Amino acid sequence: MNFEQRSEQLVNELDPTPLELDPSRVTVADADMVALQEKTASPLQDSLRRFARDKRALVSLGVFVLLLIGAVFFLPIYEHIGPTLAREHGYIHIGPAQYHGPTYLDDVNSDSGPTALHWLGTDGQGRDLLARVLAGVQVSLIISSLVVIVLDIGLGTLLGVLAGYYGGIIDTVLARFTDLVFAFPGLLFAVLIAGFFSQAVDDRFGLPGTVVLVAVTLGITIWPQMARYVRGQTLQLKEQQFVEASRTIGTSSWQIITRHIIPNILSLIIVAATLDFAATVVNEGVLSLLGIGVQPPNADLGLMINESLGAIPYHPFEDLLPALVLVLIVLAFSFIGDGLRDAFDPRSKD
Repeated sequence: MNFEQRSEQLVNELDPTPLELDPSRVTVADADMVALQEKTASPLQDSLRRFARDKRALVSLGVFVLLLIGAVFFLPIYEHIGPTLAREHGYIHIGPAQYHGPTYLDDVNSDSGPTALHWLGTDGQGRDLLARVLAGVQVSLIISSLVVIVLDIGLGTLLGVLAGYYGGIIDTVLARFTDLVFAFPGLLFAVLIAGFFSQAVDDRFGLPGTVVLVAVTLGITIWPQMARYVRGQTLQLKEQQFVEASRTIGTSSWQIITRHIIPNILSLIIVAATLDFAATVVNEGVLSLLGIGVQPPNADLGLMINESLGAIPYHPFEDLLPALVLVLIVLAFSFIGDGLRDAFDPRSKD
């Protein structure tokens, strides 16, 4: 064997690439080595791998992405698809931005089925169902995002961490307020607040004001639950050795919270927020269904269900369509939340 052949043999022996095993010749030592190589993945990679194996969660994520794309990107495109209509002997020209808008009343085509002009048909007042459903999804997602991101995650996490880490008056006030919220039905509280102020806010500020009112109303009743979760985890983490070691070397409390406490409870926050998102969508739909949420002629899934109740015997599709979309959103977030919980749970088994 010459020098070049010997060098090539040594390189092959030192090659760190993963083993490619012949199933018929696998030994216990080889299997252990492959398992050791697989375990080098980070905890986040392991969690994503477990989530990717959950078919229900992946399908639900795909459904949510499709609804999001339709509401955010397709609706503006849909409002520019179609011919320009001439009414009253050609003196009035109506473009697709009007009759494909969620509030336009096309009295000529009321209660129509799917056509080339209105792809999913129209309701009893001639409004395009596809445009109203997509606009209703927008409203539901905006309200739920404001509630979950700003109040549930932001306020709930902040107060929960502060109460669990510092204790004292913050913990006492938070505990008493949380007990008060849990003693009073949250949805009933939201109904009372929205019932008093929704019409006045809509008359003065329009749809943006109503969205903010509903979001704040629902957020008041949902963030204490997140704060209680975060507080409980913070009480456990602050007694851990790595936190005590950080205090010993002089790390400030704020740095301990931001570098050690919050990163270690981030998975809990994500899972709880996902499930709270589904609950918020339901509660927002209930408020609009009762007529104290988003006000007509604006589009909302709950409002569409309410307005089409009388048409169920004759045109059931007008009521089933928004109800089906609402159910899809709720189920999607429920399954995504379940998948994230199983993925981030360190006790999950592959």
